[in-house]
Amino acid sequence: MDNLETRLVKLALKGDQRAFAEIVDLYKDRIFHLAYRMLNNRHEAEDVVQETFLRVYRNLDRYDPGQKFSTWIYRIGTNLSIDRLRKRKPTYSLDAEIGDQDGADGYALIPSDNRTPESEYMISETRTTIHQAIDELPPKYKTVMVLRYLQELSLQEISDVLDMPVTTIKTRVHRGREFLRKKLESQSY
Repeated sequence: MDNLETRLVKLALKGDQRAFAEIVDLYKDRIFHLAYRMLNNRHEAEDVVQETFLRVYRNLDRYDPGQKFSTWIYRIGTNLSIDRLRKRKPTYSLDAEIGDQDGADGYALIPSDNRTPESEYMISETRTTIHQAIDELPPKYKTVMVLRYLQELSLQEISDVLDMPVTTIKTRVHRGREFLRKKLESQSY
């Protein structure tokens, strides 16, 4: 993948629009997923994707080929998402995800042979509870938790994306997990 990305970046720098379109195709879904998990709003996530690729296009000449392209583009998408979180008013609706997705999410669309309506309901409720708990995390923990567990980045990759020491990332992951554990324990019956 790195060789492909490097080749595409070189071609895009020379003005090849198709190469840039391939870069967009490679990363648009990943950046959307990242932004959506951080912002919990489809429209804002779509805006972040657009802004990310605008910035990539405008600043492609500033990309350092010595680092992974994925790290660079994730950093841009993450920073834009964090900026949007900071600009929000401090009141968050606990059911924002449900309203934004018309009562369903992508996981509910996956068919399964052994699920009953009752088990689907329980899974949906559990997922909603977990997403609500993640939404209540302070932004510095939410960012790390989304990158680690929803985007499945390594601690080193998160460190590169956020430009922070790995030890800081480990601490934030630990504190984020503790926050989630306490929140989920307090909601269990």
